[in-house]
Amino acid sequence: MNLETYRQYCLDKKGVTEDFPFDQNVLVFRVGDKIFSLCDVNEFQSVNLKCDPERAIDLREKFNGIQPGYHMNKKHWNTIESSGVVPDRLIIELADHSYDLVLASLPAKIRKELGG
Repeated sequence: MNLETYRQYCLDKKGVTEDFPFDQNVLVFRVGDKIFSLCDVNEFQSVNLKCDPERAIDLREKFNGIQPGYHMNKKHWNTIESSGVVPDRLIIELADHSYDLVLASLPAKIRKELGG
């Protein structure tokens, strides 16, 4: 998977914005001002995604390319290699999962505005 494909997939989701809050290398995707994905725009070797804690552990055991979230809460975030080690379809599925988790955590009014 490449950065532009991943970026466009995330931006096509309802209510998603992107920004660089940390530096000009780390691209952040948000829904309702809450982060659901982070990635390095220069190398795009991995992506950080929020994950259900039990599923996060299961994924880490099954895939060498999925590790506890780098610089994130390791209980709730995974770092997923995007260089072909983890299948693209799984990265997309986990991006959806992360988006859904963050969307569900938003106040009801915002969820309703976003159609969630």
